[in-house]
Amino acid sequence: MKAVLCKTFGPPESLVLEEVAVPAPAPDEVLVNVHSSALNFPDVLMIEGKYQSQPPFPFSPGGEISGTVAAMGKEVTRFQVGESVLASVGYGGFAEQITVKDRVLRAKPERMTFEQAAGISTTYGTSYYALKQRASLQPGENLLVLGAGGGVGISAVELGKAMGARVIAAASSFEKLQAARGAGADELINYSDGELKEKVKDLTGGKGADVIYDPVGGALFDQCMRCINWYGRVLVIGFAAGDIPRLPINLVLLKSCQVVGVFFGAWSARSRGEEAANFREILELFEQGKINPLVGNIYSLAQYAEALRCLSERQAIGKVVVNIQ
Repeated sequence: MKAVLCKTFGPPESLVLEEVAVPAPAPDEVLVNVHSSALNFPDVLMIEGKYQSQPPFPFSPGGEISGTVAAMGKEVTRFQVGESVLASVGYGGFAEQITVKDRVLRAKPERMTFEQAAGISTTYGTSYYALKQRASLQPGENLLVLGAGGGVGISAVELGKAMGARVIAAASSFEKLQAARGAGADELINYSDGELKEKVKDLTGGKGADVIYDPVGGALFDQCMRCINWYGRVLVIGFAAGDIPRLPINLVLLKSCQVVGVFFGAWSARSRGEEAANFREILELFEQGKINPLVGNIYSLAQYAEALRCLSERQAIGKVVVNIQ
């Protein structure tokens, strides 16, 4: 089978597409024919050696997959050969076949495309955990979403609306903001000029946002701390801007606010029951038509470098997906 391999840390062009052996499923694993694999920012960090956990060489990027069951280990009883499935796998998705632990594999909803299914686990899982468990977002609160045109940002816009918040979407281009509007955003802010704080205050009567969802970091984080409402919650999702900002701790005191870390991967491993319940609720929202994952860019397996570049250069609108077969 074909697989994209990272053999040494470097840019997307340093990866190679090679023939490798088909993996054999362990007793508690399922062999999946991969249809689609979705990208997230950790994929970019992982191939550069900058992620907090690194798989051994050689490895394939691609942390989310959808496809069909090809074979099962002797302990697996939940699935059948040919059944459509999806999973968050951490890495390994840029391959024609992958083995997945039975406990993390889920059946794909019939109405959901393979491309959507590949990209729903991490983004919507992260955003729902952030807004529900970490921020306790309440109906009527002002939710500010940075990076609102990307995959994780759009998921936060949709889920925030579904939870009853007034959503302020912030992004760096007209096209990204239009995607956020299509996802249900109530207000739009273009911060391509570097200005965010006063625009948020203008939209909130000077109070600031009750919850801020920040997957961007960099210089915008300081402005987030200056436009958070009293008792507000600033959610630290990631650092797509590249720079890890310093926390102005005096503002935490003055605003009586919280700065809350969101590490979905670690939480989902520690709290499998809660994570499973969250995902059931996410799928219910999909069936009710309250969320509709946006796939903005689709590439072939041979275009793996372009797909990673699209994400690393922050050009993505919605999810970036590589169709494997």
